[in-house]
Formats: sequence, structure tokens, C-alpha cells
Amino acid sequence: MSSVSMTMDPPVAPGEPAPYFALPAVAGPETVSLEDYRGKSPLFLALMVGLWCPFCRRQLVQLGTLEGKLKALGVQSLAVVATDPVHARVYFKFRPTTLRLASDPALSIHRAFRVPKPEPTPEMMQAMGEVRVNPFGDLPEPLPLQEVAARMQALDGYVNTPTDEADIERQWPQLKALYMIDRDGIVRWVDIECQHEGLAGIGKLPSEDVILEAARRMALH
Repeated sequence: MSSVSMTMDPPVAPGEPAPYFALPAVAGPETVSLEDYRGKSPLFLALMVGLWCPFCRRQLVQLGTLEGKLKALGVQSLAVVATDPVHARVYFKFRPTTLRLASDPALSIHRAFRVPKPEPTPEMMQAMGEVRVNPFGDLPEPLPLQEVAARMQALDGYVNTPTDEADIERQWPQLKALYMIDRDGIVRWVDIECQHEGLAGIGKLPSEDVILEAARRMALH
């Protein structure tokens, strides 16, 4: 990844077993775990960061529109939101989603799947100041990253809480990741944020066609 220094082992790759996880559900007191799906259903797993991330908030809406299409292919969906369950419940009470959600403010599942967390070197900080992005294709042209984030924050009317500020302190600049995991618990497809475009890919999801095709290919295993 250009202008980004990595200090972690390579992420979990297709063909590897998915690491076990058990996390608090956002919707209630139960626990969400990999065992909920193993032997029963393939899983589309989305690892987000905290609700402080305006890109994640919009990506969760996008992923919610995919849930029914994935379910038609026999694939269940789960998104992990890296914030306290109580904070997440307040947010999703006002912005409901049909996605099943789990909470992981400590990013334990990101660590287990070895999702990269770049080292914020001076070179990376300079590159982030220079990069132009248009992650959702709704801007007339790519704009500076901070300007895009500020616009989205204003459009959402979202004001960071003390919980958000604590999440930022722990989490930034953690990358996000998507996985297709088959019913035997084997990873069949991975998409790591910025893996294709470098920093210009911040906040960008693969297209719906790419995600659905990954789900179809998984059915062949």
C-alpha cells in the first residue's frame, strides 16, 4: 500500500480457517459467534471501526441493501461495529438496519483476522493530507479526505460523543475488511480497505456485483 507502513503479519487469506470469535450482539444480550454459522450457513463478515467513522456509517447502510440479495444466495451477513454495545444501540435505534450487528470496541476481531493497522508515519500523514477521494461516487470530483469526512459528518448531523473520542484514540487509523466464510469456517474471499487503490481507496466498498459474485463462487466450494 503506497505511503503506508505496515507492522503486522499478512491478513488472513482465502483458504485459511476463519479465526474463532464471540462478541456481544448490538440488538440484545446474546453473544454472536462464528459457531452460529459453522455447519449451517456461509457468512459475509464486515469488519468496521467505530461510529465516529462517517465512511463506516454510510457503508453500513450500503451493506444493509445487500443483505437480502446475499440471503437469496444462502449467505448470512454480520457487521462488526467497533464501539460499546450501548452506544451502538442508541445510534441504531434512530437509524435502524436489518443487518445483524456485533460490538467490538477493542478491535479484537480485527487483530484475530490480522487486518492491517497502518503506522501513522510522517510520510503517511503527508500522503493522507494530499490524497483526494470520492468513496461513494456522489461528489462531482475527488476531494481532500478531511473535507469529504467533514461534509459527511455535517450531512449526517453526527456529533462525536466521549465514547466516539475514546474509540478514535484506540482505533485510528485501523483499516476495514470484508470476508466471505464458507459453512465449514474457511475464508473464501477477502477485501481489505485500500488494497487496490492505496489511500485513494479509503472508505470505498467493492461494488455490489463484486460482492455477490464472491458469494456465488463460495457456493462452488
